[in-house]
Amino acid sequence: MRIALNVSLITNNHNMYERDILTIGDIHIGKNVWIGAGAVILPGVNIGENAVVGAGSIVAKDIDPNTVVAGNPAEVIKVIGCRKI
Repeated sequence: MRIALNVSLITNNHNMYERDILTIGDIHIGKNVWIGAGAVILPGVNIGENAVVGAGSIVAKDIDPNTVVAGNPAEVIKVIGCRKI
């Protein structure tokens, strides 16, 4: 796993209706994931193996394995194919 500078992994949030209550959501990051500088990963997100998160992206939902995402909110921009050797 490679995580660049200024990445935020946020695992809690306030309840929308009762703001004194914190909700917790685990973040799961698969093997061989790259996360670009300044990306923000929000609570409850799962990032699949070999995924790439573009710099400055806001990740609010799960990312499939072998996928490149970028933007705010992060969206799929490419699926990484298998290379034949």
